[in-house]
Amino acid sequence: MKASKFFLKTLKELPHDADSINASFLARGGYVQKNMAGVYALLPLGFRVYKKIEEIIRREMNAVNGQEVMMNILQPRELWDETGRWQKISDVMYRIKDQEIGLAPTHEEQVTDIVRRKVKSYKDLPLSLYQIQVK
Repeated sequence: MKASKFFLKTLKELPHDADSINASFLARGGYVQKNMAGVYALLPLGFRVYKKIEEIIRREMNAVNGQEVMMNILQPRELWDETGRWQKISDVMYRIKDQEIGLAPTHEEQVTDIVRRKVKSYKDLPLSLYQIQVK
């Protein structure tokens, strides 16, 4: 793509509503746009940086035999009840067709469930799973 066609809009001054000085510089440089407090959209340049960082992490994790997985953001209450954390996240639970599910802020419960169901022998170990995804 020609540089003249790349969507890059910089600001002359630091935005006054930024949450931090870092956020101010990223907004000024055309990497992000603030949507509301603490929530930023990645603009094309910021998204390119994000994808490059993702590539580096993926390459390094694969180099040490890590295996990438993608997990669900919606998870059954039962997983969270086992660890006793359901009550701590009850403010983000939903009911879908009489089923309680949680909007998972983390994936420890789900990866633990995956491993306990799939790892059947010490020969399946060591195992290194990782995820790169937005929440």
